[in-house]
Amino acid sequence: MFANKTLALALCLLVAGCAGSEKKPQAEPVAKPAPQVSQAWLDNYEAQLRVAIQGSHFELERRDNLLVVTAPVLGSFNPDRPHMLLPVTLGPISRVAKLVEPDKNIAVLVLGHADSSGAATLNRELSHERARAITAIFRLSGLKQDRLLVKGLGSDSPRAGNDSAEGRARNRRVEIMLTPQSTLNALYAQYSQPAPAVVPAVAQAKKASVAKAKQVVAAE
Repeated sequence: MFANKTLALALCLLVAGCAGSEKKPQAEPVAKPAPQVSQAWLDNYEAQLRVAIQGSHFELERRDNLLVVTAPVLGSFNPDRPHMLLPVTLGPISRVAKLVEPDKNIAVLVLGHADSSGAATLNRELSHERARAITAIFRLSGLKQDRLLVKGLGSDSPRAGNDSAEGRARNRRVEIMLTPQSTLNALYAQYSQPAPAVVPAVAQAKKASVAKAKQVVAAE
């Protein structure tokens, strides 16, 4: 009888000891929000980007919380092979890529643009190929896919009129957009929306003329 009680007590102590030795579940660490782009960050990065593209024909501008490096097609791509970069452009693009790669909070969206000459489908494909050529340099510099997206827009986003040779040349370009990684997908989605319908100037003038005539008739 005494032996049974002793055995039972020993088992209880053993179970209690095992229970006490179990590790308590640790709370999962709370993810810290990605730092927002500040004015100081923009100032600092803009200065470094200007050094990176110094001596090239690339352009740099701010758009709200974005820094945009623009590579005009003229002087950047081979005229005989329109989707192939000229050797002179490899240096500045590589310097921009090496500047961006260590900063894990920053991502890059590369957008290709074309003028309105020729078939819209071919323009979109060509603009995408040009953007991919620049994207390839960023990948070689170590930028991962979650921080790098590419899209060809064709002639959907002109920055000048397509009715002159100068305007068409300005529209043929590739834009390298630096943005917080947390907003990369939203920025990509923004440029994935269907392009608004462009109403020719003659049709706009005719529409305005009809509207004015209706106002005159209504006033009589």
